[in-house]
Amino acid sequence: MQTLKNDWLTDNIISFWEEYLEHEFLTRYKSSNIILLRPSMSFMILQTPDPRTLREALPDFSRATHVFLPINDCRNVSQAEGGTHWSLLLISVVDRIAFHYDSLYQGNVWEADVVTRKFGYLLNMPIRFMHLNDSPQQDGGSDCGVFVCMNMRHLLMKRLLMASAHEKVSMSLGGRKVDAHGSRKEMAKIIEGFRKEGERRRSYVIMLGTIVAPRTNADLGFTEPVPVQWARSRGVLPELTERSF
Repeated sequence: MQTLKNDWLTDNIISFWEEYLEHEFLTRYKSSNIILLRPSMSFMILQTPDPRTLREALPDFSRATHVFLPINDCRNVSQAEGGTHWSLLLISVVDRIAFHYDSLYQGNVWEADVVTRKFGYLLNMPIRFMHLNDSPQQDGGSDCGVFVCMNMRHLLMKRLLMASAHEKVSMSLGGRKVDAHGSRKEMAKIIEGFRKEGERRRSYVIMLGTIVAPRTNADLGFTEPVPVQWARSRGVLPELTERSF
């Protein structure tokens, strides 16, 4: 969370953002075959001489139409959270084109080009690399990760998921503005919301057939956990489903 205030975004923040987009948006489009690859997986593809050896560790790309990959310029495989710059690679598998969005002009061109070629090896098809010079540019020195997250959401929601199956979609972000400060605040608010939701869900702890429900225990005069079966048999605890949590 601290890095969201004014620092360089870590792998974990970008991974969370991808999970958020998947959970809140992609799940609504059951027919979509869009993959948001985690930074660690993108880094593995970049650093592995033969990416085909990674197939078991990677998602199944056989039906994918588009793949988003956060690109990092770290060259040291032993350094956790390494690198100094993020950019975004969007591979259109159906068009065999990789679009590169870099908020520092050509900061990660080499890395993105290498990942594109290696991804082509994975899919056994040639993929053309296209660096988009009109990508929104950052002013702050540590805003690259924010641009990756905001551009990813925009491309996913406004370009890919909103388009019909046979509609031609422009992948250029020319003229688009990214409010880095406002975006950091928005991301922090979203993460805080999920944190509070997690705390609410943890008010019920299920373990080995026993539920700790503070309100229910107090109402019944118990200070110890109430067995699930006992509580349900007396109508004081509803049936719990996945939706309840």
